[in-house]
Amino acid sequence: QVQLVESGGGLVQAGGSLRLSCAASGAASGRTFSGLAMGWFRQFPGKEREFVAAIRWNSVTFYADSVKGRFTISRDNAESTVYLQMNVLKPEDTAVYYCAARSSPLESRYPPAYDYWGQGTQVTVSS
Repeated sequence: QVQLVESGGGLVQAGGSLRLSCAASGAASGRTFSGLAMGWFRQFPGKEREFVAAIRWNSVTFYADSVKGRFTISRDNAESTVYLQMNVLKPEDTAVYYCAARSSPLESRYPPAYDYWGQGTQVTVSS
């Protein structure tokens, strides 16, 4: 079992920055944090969760087109933490952001491929 706890959400003006953190504990399928792919997703009211970014066990990264060049996903295996640095935030980035862990070293853009989820953190960008 993997437990995920997100932090760092809040209210920011358009053009500003936020950094989300996701602290992990536990293991999955015999893999500790360093062997898991991690992802960030977001959910708008009344919508399905959508892919934002993912990072493989070896720190190869992937992004949704809507955030490419503005958001950066990274991981610190010593701290069992994954980060999402969000720059040049737009009002349309307002959503609940979720961290997820996959019992695999490889990423996926699809929420059902992830086995563990955090509780979510609200990000609100004002215009």
